[in-house]
Amino acid sequence: MPTPDELAARAIGERIQNIRTRTGRTRAVVAGLVGRSEDWLRDVEKGRLQHPPGLEMLLRIGQALGVRDLTEITGDHELLVGISRRAGHPVVPAIREAIEGVDLAAVPSPINPTELAARVDRAWRLWHTSATPRADAGAMLPELIRDGRRALRTLDGPERRTAAAALSGAYALSEQVLAWVADAPLLWLAADRCMSAAEIADDPVTLASAAWVLGNVWRSTGREEDAYRLASDAVELLEPQLDGDADAQALWGACQLHSAISAARMGREGDALRGIDQAIGMARALPAGSAHPWTLFGVANTEISAVSVQVDLRKSGGALDAASAVDPNAIPSVDRRARLWLELSRAYAQQHDWLGTLGALRTGTAVSEESMRCHPLARSLAAELVPHGGRLNERESRALAGRLGVTA
Repeated sequence: MPTPDELAARAIGERIQNIRTRTGRTRAVVAGLVGRSEDWLRDVEKGRLQHPPGLEMLLRIGQALGVRDLTEITGDHELLVGISRRAGHPVVPAIREAIEGVDLAAVPSPINPTELAARVDRAWRLWHTSATPRADAGAMLPELIRDGRRALRTLDGPERRTAAAALSGAYALSEQVLAWVADAPLLWLAADRCMSAAEIADDPVTLASAAWVLGNVWRSTGREEDAYRLASDAVELLEPQLDGDADAQALWGACQLHSAISAARMGREGDALRGIDQAIGMARALPAGSAHPWTLFGVANTEISAVSVQVDLRKSGGALDAASAVDPNAIPSVDRRARLWLELSRAYAQQHDWLGTLGALRTGTAVSEESMRCHPLARSLAAELVPHGGRLNERESRALAGRLGVTA
């Protein structure tokens, strides 16, 4: 790792590249987060742009890289601009206030933990069924989090554990809503509080669910090995609960998928495929119509994860073959349905099939434009399409990039 003195002599582009590689972020992800193409970011890092990025763009790059202040990029110690609080969606500030805030006021009325749990379940259903999941489910979260925290202050015994499980579910949904649109510290805080509430609930299924959430954050911040071990620990925790407990069975399968995706990101093909095989076996054994309310684990979600694993292993042909077995209409989550088409677009892009990439990305955007606008991979692919798709695709590629908020 370069020393501060070595970094001091480096240009801005070199600093960006060093921070990006040190933190395990790919050009595709960072470029997608700032709404530009991977080639553009490469030119920034190599100092090839005729007009270097301005302050606003440097702020966006800094947010994507998770730096504490802009001097880490500029080297200008007179310019101190804190940029750690990111809000890439209108729901983020209110959720942040609920998570970070401290409420010491007396609780005005008793909170029924069973009703709280039902409200959290409704929010999860909205997340899965809405075409604008962040806007709709995210609007419910601030009050749910506040009520859950108040319940923990006033309840005890079994009622407190029920409230803790519900609060863990609210924090878990916050992680889903905040992913890619909030800064890493807020995601970490949501995941940590999800686990803390699960520990109070003292229930294996809730603890495994929280591990699933925390593993998502670890994997998205470059800690794939930690995420893999955590998912494996959750699988082991659930083993004694599998006999006749559909929620435990579904979480066991979801954690197998979690470990499979983490293994694929690390290039461990055998572990990744083993996790998919374990999950599909459990999915087919579950009672018809059963699904864990958070993960919606089942055959359809397992098939989508099989596509993701093949793409992450850079086996685009295998990804397209796996996708051919998926019935999009059987996917119970709108966001996950859009993700299927995003994975397909990634597979086509690996083959430089830009017409296929455009078609899959357009379909995913039609399923949930919000989901695609918020995902850095979708934005990066949209940006890549414009210069690489050829004149046949250029007009529609630019239109799609505009819909996703990308300047190509």
